[in-house]
Amino acid sequence: MASILVIDAHPDPDPARYCHALSDSYAAGAQAAGHQVSRIALSAMVLPALLTRGDWEHGSPTEPIRAVQTKIRAADHIVIVFPLWLGDMPAMLKAFFEQVLRPGFAFAYGEGGSLPRKLLGGKSARIVVTMGMPALVYRWYFGAHSVRSLKRNILAFVGIKPVSVSIVGSVEAIGQPARQKWLAEMERLGRAGK
Repeated sequence: MASILVIDAHPDPDPARYCHALSDSYAAGAQAAGHQVSRIALSAMVLPALLTRGDWEHGSPTEPIRAVQTKIRAADHIVIVFPLWLGDMPAMLKAFFEQVLRPGFAFAYGEGGSLPRKLLGGKSARIVVTMGMPALVYRWYFGAHSVRSLKRNILAFVGIKPVSVSIVGSVEAIGQPARQKWLAEMERLGRAGK
């Protein structure tokens, strides 16, 4: 059994947000299969933006950020669920990554100009992103650029791989049967720990 961290990264705490239901379904499936599940809801956190390189490199993370780092360190698999806003992750999720994935925790600077060492290797991830546009348009016309950036420039940079992706397109228009199908798929993935 795996240790799974589910990050519900929708900034809006309104329980009607579909990302919350997707996160709940994944977690329920994982728990039903006997996986150890921990959760983080970004909507319940206060995440100030870091304004200087010095804050990021030398600032002291707050206690809630240190608690998140502990959960990430303990996880074998990390699930990140978020809505696409203006073609990218919400600013709150970017602030979350900047606060949490600091030097010394997520990576270590290389010596003499060498590449940084990845400190979070041995973990896998799944990105689940919802959006108003059709998934095919996002993948083929826009090149799924924000998901590719998250995979390569953030997760792979700190050693998290492989990373799987689930894209829920046309989320406002797909109707209840399709929404239920996606919830069932999240539960299935949770049971499988994927």
